[in-house]
Amino acid sequence: MGINNLPHFIITVDTEGDDLWSKSKDISTKNSEYLPRFQELCEKYQLKATYLTTYEMAFSNAFKDLGKTVLKNNTGEIGMHLHAWNNPPQVQLTKNDYFFQPYAIEYDNKILREKIRILTTVLEDTFSKKIISHRAGRWAFNKNYAKILVEEGYKIDCSVTPLRSWKNTLGDPNGKGGTDYSDSPNKPYWFIGSSKEFDNSLLEVPMTIISENKLLNYICDNRLLMSEWLKRRLKTYMKPLWLRPNGKNLDQMKYILDYKLAIKDNYAMFMLHSSELMPGSNPIFKNNQAIENLYSQLDELFAKVKDNYQGSTLSEFYNKIIKKI
Repeated sequence: MGINNLPHFIITVDTEGDDLWSKSKDISTKNSEYLPRFQELCEKYQLKATYLTTYEMAFSNAFKDLGKTVLKNNTGEIGMHLHAWNNPPQVQLTKNDYFFQPYAIEYDNKILREKIRILTTVLEDTFSKKIISHRAGRWAFNKNYAKILVEEGYKIDCSVTPLRSWKNTLGDPNGKGGTDYSDSPNKPYWFIGSSKEFDNSLLEVPMTIISENKLLNYICDNRLLMSEWLKRRLKTYMKPLWLRPNGKNLDQMKYILDYKLAIKDNYAMFMLHSSELMPGSNPIFKNNQAIENLYSQLDELFAKVKDNYQGSTLSEFYNKIIKKI
């Protein structure tokens, strides 16, 4: 099989401040200094990362240098990642937005639009490149949010997490929680618009999440065959597996890749946070030994990817999709 016929492997990096899990008001960006090593690993296997970038990281000199080099060499992409609670204009929703981290979808439409516009302008001015890819902070997304993105020139979103609901994960403590994606498709689809109107459409490329149960995977990949009753019953048995490293799931990630190949899907999406590449800047990889173990597993995973997938940014995948329509 020629390289152009291989499924796409899309690496997404939520490129954001240090240890946001600590919910501090003082957000540093030292993890940007650890990104070149990851970029080198991607390039070793001819893979490309899409760096989905928050407001604070857009001002990191180390990240700006990396991003400009990546764009110049066509070895990656810069996208947008909106953390609404610390992105201007800052409008207080809770008694401590840095602690509660309210969702973008909890803000007034006018405020949300301005937050998107400000970050988009910062990124485009910094990198002299049109920004068209996006992921919502804390995975909270809806059609209203999507509509604003389209109006601001975005073409691709990757916020949807199939099989996963965030309804019980609060932003604003007086709010309704995050988005429920339990029944969302796990293949690309038009979140807004259609293939007949590209200028007014948004392509959704969901995060790669499958069930550890092969039979349930088959059922989920044939959703039209499911009754509403069966969908509700299956939710409790899904046990989602993410294509996202945690230091202990290399075999699971390989299983996901093999499953996607077996069903002839046209892509698999991998994700991590930039701060997970820096020891102690996240709750999972707490020291140098954990980081070295992570890189050992990523090296093995990417070697497997190289033989079966082609590396693509979100924008490149989008362009392939629309050319086939």
